[in-house]
Amino acid sequence: MKITAARVIVTCPGRNFVTLRIDTDQGLHGLGDATLNGRELAVAAYLTEHVIPCLIGRDAQQIEDIWQYLYRGAYWRRGPVTMCAIAAVDTALWDIKAKACGQPLYQLLGGRSRTGVLAYGHANGRDVEETADEVARYLELGYRAVRAQCGVPGLASTYGVSADKLYYEPAAADLPVENLWSSEKYMDHVPKLFERLRERFGFGPHLLHDVHHRLTPIEAARVGKALEPYRLFWLEDAVPAENPEAFRIVRQHTVTPLALGEVFNTLWDCRTLLAEQLIDYIRTTVVHAGGLTHLRRIADFAAVHHVRTGCHGATDLSPVCMGAALHFDLWVPNFGIQEYMRHTAETDAVFPHAWHFEDGCLHPGEAIGHGVDIDEKLAAKYPYRRAYLPVNRLEDGTLWNW
Repeated sequence: MKITAARVIVTCPGRNFVTLRIDTDQGLHGLGDATLNGRELAVAAYLTEHVIPCLIGRDAQQIEDIWQYLYRGAYWRRGPVTMCAIAAVDTALWDIKAKACGQPLYQLLGGRSRTGVLAYGHANGRDVEETADEVARYLELGYRAVRAQCGVPGLASTYGVSADKLYYEPAAADLPVENLWSSEKYMDHVPKLFERLRERFGFGPHLLHDVHHRLTPIEAARVGKALEPYRLFWLEDAVPAENPEAFRIVRQHTVTPLALGEVFNTLWDCRTLLAEQLIDYIRTTVVHAGGLTHLRRIADFAAVHHVRTGCHGATDLSPVCMGAALHFDLWVPNFGIQEYMRHTAETDAVFPHAWHFEDGCLHPGEAIGHGVDIDEKLAAKYPYRRAYLPVNRLEDGTLWNW
């Protein structure tokens, strides 16, 4: 089965998405997500100028060989742009292979390991009570796991808190927004949020929280220890991910479960964290970690070290990525949870899909392939718009991690 054509589709139905379509001489096509928030056109150019010319004429069924060709053959390996491009090709090829077999993608991975994929939603508010009300709303929607974020007194804005409670989108049009941050104010406030949530909802719902790479190791250890009485499902991205050894300090001081890895691109990025069992959940996802082929390797290595998966699932991952991730989640033996940020109606219309949410779980559906398509005529009505994620500064003006 030869690859005869491939093209990149950039669309912005409320936010930017980059999609790769691969066509074959047997009339089958596959889709892959190549979205990299704030750097979308870099991946689009990488695919168009450097990857697609190398795909034409290759056997679409040779997924492993093509993955190795794009990874080893580039010499300049790894990095988010390269790995997003590889992921798009890999996802599209798995889509094609499943369609050729007439099966939903999870069957090719080894079949289902569970009946549904536990998912968590995002509740946020300007203060503790507003966040608690939003947690209540998500529980009413059927969620069994909810990530809770809250405004911090003395800070005008902070990560995870937005006016739109159901379709949170941090990227802003044109140039980056600048936020202010104080670790001290945050550390004093966040235990009060979870004290209130457990007081109101008890210990039935799973509660999660994202620090978003903002603390030092000893600060993260202090927060993790302070949150122990509230039994979080996980504390996410407590420390910047570049230095995995930092988690040795955090691990020494708290038994709050730790999650990390949404910014990781390869197994090599998370090897130390997994091998030393410094985290409990690995957050790498299909589009940023080289596709299903490489994500399976990360998951297998994690399983050896008692680490479960918790794939990133923000709105900057298109429904194509979510569809592929859900087939992966349904199969992977060491599954933990799947992040689920709902896309807007405009996005869902551009990307019709077979997956659905029911009773706290996501279900990929039984459509052949990964079950997600793209309406190209509708996509063309939403041209690319430049947008960036925010940047963060301390109160004295020092640039900090957003």
